[in-house]
Amino acid sequence: MKPLALHSPSFVRVATPARSARFAQLARAGGLAICASVLLGGCSKSADAPAPTAAAPTSAYAAVARGKVDIEGGLLSLSMPREGTLAKVAVHEGDQVRQGQLLASLDTEPSLLAIDAAQAQLEQAQAQLKLLAVKQAAAKQRAQRLTAAVAAGAGDGQSADDAREAAAQIDAEQETDRASVSMANQKLAEARYELKQHSLVAPFDADVIEVSAQPGATVSPSSGPLFTLLPQKPRIVRAELNESFVGVIQPGMRAEVSANNDPSDNHWSAHVLRIGGVYGPATLENDPQVRANSRTVECVLAFDQPDSEQTRNLRIGQRVLVRFASANPKQPAAKD
Repeated sequence: MKPLALHSPSFVRVATPARSARFAQLARAGGLAICASVLLGGCSKSADAPAPTAAAPTSAYAAVARGKVDIEGGLLSLSMPREGTLAKVAVHEGDQVRQGQLLASLDTEPSLLAIDAAQAQLEQAQAQLKLLAVKQAAAKQRAQRLTAAVAAGAGDGQSADDAREAAAQIDAEQETDRASVSMANQKLAEARYELKQHSLVAPFDADVIEVSAQPGATVSPSSGPLFTLLPQKPRIVRAELNESFVGVIQPGMRAEVSANNDPSDNHWSAHVLRIGGVYGPATLENDPQVRANSRTVECVLAFDQPDSEQTRNLRIGQRVLVRFASANPKQPAAKD
């Protein structure tokens, strides 16, 4: 077989097998170079492209609210239940009192006299009832004898009738005197109750916060409270939840309570007890403009460790910051 001839206007070149192999080798080398340049260009563009921005972590707090430390029912203000002159003030500010312990008392002389009078009236009614019992026994015995005599034909029937009528009258007098005894008992109980009303006692264990009374002063129920007591009950937190978070917070959610302006940065764990159903103004906001335009709902929280010393040392009315934990436990904690 003859090799192919390449024709040209100026010359004629014959393609030999050696030249064909050299041409194929050069073609493969050129292809590899082109591929390398394309790959290098792609790597350069990838290196020069900016890295995608990482997503910001979501806060672990569903809401944050201002609050204050309180107790169920609040502080207790007590005044004397009766008008009179204070004869004794038994406690001072800072004292701890037990349930039933005397706080103050009025002059008890009028009440004691009323008790003595009621007691004497009761004794008189009881003595009269005993006397009527003796008369009744005698009247019944006389009536029975006269009735027997009439039956035997030895007595007067009218006398027997009079004896029976006398016994019936004594029965009626006894019923009246029993009512007198009951009334005397009621008057004695009323006099003793009035004596108790002249003394003011602690309704439960508490700390005495304020005393506005002194012996010799004239007081009445309308003259204002004489004692302010702090009941020894577990502390709670009343937080003002902004209206935008009302649908987010639910009873039972976890929360973190921290004291405002506390250099020690104390924190207490708590949980939501209940959420109020009434909107009101924000009373704990420092900014007057924000306070005027904000609508809040009261959220009550209980401490997880109410009997701990740190929790008991919290003062009523102390300002705190409440951070409600997010419902998603995988979210990282927010940085303050």
